[in-house]
Amino acid sequence: MAGPSSGVSRVLMTGPLAPYADGFAVELRARGYTPLTTAGELRQVARLSRWLEAGGLSVAELTEERVEEFLTWQRAGGRHRSQWSRPVLVCVLEVLRGLGVLGLEPPAPAGSPTNRLLASFERYLLGERALADGTVRGYVMHARWFLDGLRDDDALAGLSAGEVTGAVVRKADSGVSVAAAQYFVSGLRAFLRFCFLEGLVAADLSPAALLVRGRRRSSLPKGISRADAKALLRSCDRRSGIGRRDYAVIVTLLRLGLRRGELARLTLDDIDWHAGELAVRGKGREDRLPLPADVGAAIAGYLRRGRPASDRRELFLRARAPYDPIASGTVASTVRRACRRAGIPEVGSHRLRHTAACEMVSAGVPIGRIGQVLRHQSLQTTAIYARVDVEQLRQLAAPWPTTDGGGPGR
Repeated sequence: MAGPSSGVSRVLMTGPLAPYADGFAVELRARGYTPLTTAGELRQVARLSRWLEAGGLSVAELTEERVEEFLTWQRAGGRHRSQWSRPVLVCVLEVLRGLGVLGLEPPAPAGSPTNRLLASFERYLLGERALADGTVRGYVMHARWFLDGLRDDDALAGLSAGEVTGAVVRKADSGVSVAAAQYFVSGLRAFLRFCFLEGLVAADLSPAALLVRGRRRSSLPKGISRADAKALLRSCDRRSGIGRRDYAVIVTLLRLGLRRGELARLTLDDIDWHAGELAVRGKGREDRLPLPADVGAAIAGYLRRGRPASDRRELFLRARAPYDPIASGTVASTVRRACRRAGIPEVGSHRLRHTAACEMVSAGVPIGRIGQVLRHQSLQTTAIYARVDVEQLRQLAAPWPTTDGGGPGR
């Protein structure tokens, strides 16, 4: 079957996907792709269709695994990154499923007992402990390392405190840093508590995972200067949509000290314009923060003249189709790009969080209030910012008294 299959795209498509080309074009336009971009993406779909035909595969045999095979084939053939797009191929699968051409994905195999146990542990951390995604991944990784070191799959039933302590010693002696060893202990303790709650071990062995002690460099929190902060904001071209988005992202980080994941998760419903408040969710909690006037103005400018038309409720969207929510990595890369444009040393988005805290310290804001703004669960975490004023204290310190002007008095 050959011939132009879409009057919209005018892309010649052959093979098993040709009858569905019009549906693909309509869906891509609905997702915000321009007519020119739609035509370019449909050319990739046409290559996929020819690839299926060459392999003797039907539409019904198209799966996520086949898509990955096709992408690998394109890369091996020297196709430039601009000529292939995974989101578009995922869109193809979704359209075909909606038409009933593809069945639902078969359920994943049950896997080994270890994988099932770790999957249950992950659900516990997310649902019961409400930990952040990154922390959950780390804890699951540590639990897998611990399980791999046991005798066999049934070793949990007879687990002893000595084996737990031995695992901690092996990790500490493996050359990792003190911080990494302490992180392992935290993950192991969480896993052992989970095993006790599930009845997999007879007693709670988490106390057997002893704390790792050692010297660790403790540096002062470091923000960026006010001049560099202004340079970052000036580097955003607010005549463009992406410039207004970047400006709103950076000013929010600087003024409210949000973590990058918290900023990426903001939705339109989190803004209470009448009360002047912003709801922030992260690390298993939700807080309402005052919305500074400059942050509100920056967000409003982005919503009016920068945010793509979309029914998505997330606040910050990609600047190009598909207009999906930005990822936390996009927040970090936005800050780095602004640094390069401003001609200042590159910093991560967390440095802007430190900047917000250091500004509050300089303004004399009480530590307790700073902890509320930064949404720390413990004042001990916030207390590190109390040391930021050491340099200012040195400037105010009186000179050492002397008896003859030539040295310290005795």
